[in-house]
Amino acid sequence: MRNVTWLFLAVALSPLSPLSASPSTGASTQAGPAETPACTTAAAACTEWVALGSSGARSLIYRTRSLDAPNQNVRRALIMVHGTNRNADHYFATATAAAFLAGALDDTVVIAPRIASAAGSCRDALAPDEVSWSCTGDSWRSGGAAASHPDLTSFDFLDQILRKLADKRIFPNMRAIVVAGHSAGGQVVARYQMSNRVHETLGVPVHYVVANPSSYAWPDATRPQAVDDARPAEAKEAWQTEEVHTKFSYGPFEASACANYDNWPAGLASRSSGYTRGMSDEQLLRQLVSRQATFLLGHVDVLPLGGFDSSCPAMAQGPTRRARGEAYVKYVNERLGARHDIRIVSECGHNDRCVYTADAVLPIIFPKVP
Repeated sequence: MRNVTWLFLAVALSPLSPLSASPSTGASTQAGPAETPACTTAAAACTEWVALGSSGARSLIYRTRSLDAPNQNVRRALIMVHGTNRNADHYFATATAAAFLAGALDDTVVIAPRIASAAGSCRDALAPDEVSWSCTGDSWRSGGAAASHPDLTSFDFLDQILRKLADKRIFPNMRAIVVAGHSAGGQVVARYQMSNRVHETLGVPVHYVVANPSSYAWPDATRPQAVDDARPAEAKEAWQTEEVHTKFSYGPFEASACANYDNWPAGLASRSSGYTRGMSDEQLLRQLVSRQATFLLGHVDVLPLGGFDSSCPAMAQGPTRRARGEAYVKYVNERLGARHDIRIVSECGHNDRCVYTADAVLPIIFPKVP
């Protein structure tokens, strides 16, 4: 059934299809002469450059509408951050398909930033002046410096996109921005939510949607204890229910088993470089609690698949992605006083398209606006 759905979406989102810019009512009429259809193909025609810093550096985004052309019809924005494979084209296709299903293509700009790299073992083909971000490790997932431009961090890239979306000269009717990501992209969004410096300056509400990351920046040195729902055997059987598991206990972690378990980005310690350098723990915790976020966890994301992080710092947070997310959100909400939402996405494993095109998720990433 999903194969049939995606075949239909491929036809519907084609630039030649009358459905590619259908109004939010779901009607299949063509866009009027005063309305520019959304650009929905994961190809060069739907890309543009975002300038970073003052040295001519730039990074690429896929987008349904230009961020530089004034547009009074746009009321929402969705930024979808790719995973460890740096496949922004794939995530753009996922996000535009979700927009189509939600009837949101007409009044939403969808963006997928490309965090490309030609450093280390990565071999992305870069254009002149295109920033080469870090290739491996957690750097780009946690606001680390670019390989080619040490003065720029991956979170600076997101900051600049948000500033452009909040520019009233371009989008005078922007009412809501959603920053979303899956897997490694979920790690980016979770850490960006608690650390970015632009959230309160934009004049537009921003909501963060984090899906299935392998690890989180834990707010203190405690960790889930390996009992009840955090026992490996119990966590691997979590797929038997779609209810959020809540039987978690927290306590000290045996640091001798993993000396770096609490270092950034797995915790808040040792932030000596990158975007969060110089920020206090108190500021990060205040922002973690106050900025609205929704955490999406795959119903059957309980196996070590899809780049599962089995490092010591990650395993200290729980035996599976689902258990790590359930334990983290419970802790942040109950111990720190946050009010973040958590959803189990029915029948989904570690799959961005399953998660972000689910009926229950569409209203979260395309919220109703005035």
